[in-house]
Amino acid sequence: MSFRVFDLDAAIQRGIADLGFDEPTPIQQAALPPALAGRDVLACAMTGSGKTAAFVLPTLQRLGATRRGVTRALVLAPTRELAAQVEEHFASLGRHTPVRSAAVFGGVNPRPQERALRGGVEVIVATPGRLLDHMRSGHARFDDLEILVLDEADRMLDMGFLPDVRRILAALPRKRQTLLFSATLPKPIVTLSREILTDPVRLNVERKAAPATGVAQQVLPVPSRLKPMLLLEMLRRGEVETALVFTRTKHRANRLAEFLDKSGVACDRIHGNRSQRQREMALAAFKAGKLEVLVATDIASRGIDVEALPHVINFDVPGQPEDYIHRVGRTARASATGDALTFAAPEERQELAAIERAVGRSIPRRRVDGFDYDAKPAERFEIPVGERIAAIRARKAEERARARAKAERKAQSGPTAQASGAGTVRGPRARRAQPARGRSGRRQRADR
Repeated sequence: MSFRVFDLDAAIQRGIADLGFDEPTPIQQAALPPALAGRDVLACAMTGSGKTAAFVLPTLQRLGATRRGVTRALVLAPTRELAAQVEEHFASLGRHTPVRSAAVFGGVNPRPQERALRGGVEVIVATPGRLLDHMRSGHARFDDLEILVLDEADRMLDMGFLPDVRRILAALPRKRQTLLFSATLPKPIVTLSREILTDPVRLNVERKAAPATGVAQQVLPVPSRLKPMLLLEMLRRGEVETALVFTRTKHRANRLAEFLDKSGVACDRIHGNRSQRQREMALAAFKAGKLEVLVATDIASRGIDVEALPHVINFDVPGQPEDYIHRVGRTARASATGDALTFAAPEERQELAAIERAVGRSIPRRRVDGFDYDAKPAERFEIPVGERIAAIRARKAEERARARAKAERKAQSGPTAQASGAGTVRGPRARRAQPARGRSGRRQRADR
């Protein structure tokens, strides 16, 4: 099947050709006809299925070349990375159309976003929190809204954005087309869909959530203390060349990136404590092939779109099966193939069992030949939270002690300096204090 069967505008067809899209993916084949017809859509679509184009293309088609300068479409996304990725799709697929779009998310200076909104854009792609800020300040207005898209709705639920989403929905026109895409359909999302969708076309809603068929999954049992060494060994052997590696916490992401960097591996990390600029630079370097490894927490499991990414590695087994599906969905995107490797420690067996129940099968296990599973690491990988807190408190106590000592030295040196300074001016002051003759002399000098 070709995209030509959808009778899209010639300008949009040119954008599709520029990106090298040949055939629509299954979710695009299913979602495009009803979306182009103006129907509401509820779609359960896995990460990497091509769902972004499934709502970008009908949005571009509907907006066309009329009524420029007013916001007619809004896309809500859970993360900065995903919002930027979706806006990039609008810019790329719509490059030959007059449709303008803007990405709105937190972690960056809001003023450039304000300028873009004041200048007038037809499409806003936003995370809920920052969008509410712009709505309160009057920079984002939706009086003319025609299309609303909720992308990765279940992730917005997971991240606690549902109350913000409801505040935004309350400010939107009720007469609109709404497209809701979600990798899973937990009960709150089902409830939300019933509230905001009108006679929707339901796509894949009964499908069991699972990774894309092109993902080759393996579990590598390994003691937790040896996970960094196993990853390094596989990188050095060439078994893993380019990989997106997911950790459980920001601390572990930092520690792993530091370990790999000391071992000569080109790597960087992205997580919630990194600035937006740092995250963008790390992702850009990874996409450009300048990094072997990008270490990330689950904040990036939805929003990283890397062409032909060969490996996704679960350095830590995710606590929720849905997170596993979203993580491994970063590879084998758009019908490609890729490998998903999960480093599983004995204490993670329950989480692994839950993942296997969710995907409906046992994931093959493998030991890496020649790797020393009895090795003793030179240092601990993860520093316990208690020790980290104690170290922070000790550092702050030292800083306070230095500040007190500095203040005391300053206080002690103050009177001495004043006394010394007084000595330097005592002579003139003494002369000024002398009676009549001195004062008269001063007047005479002044007159001269």
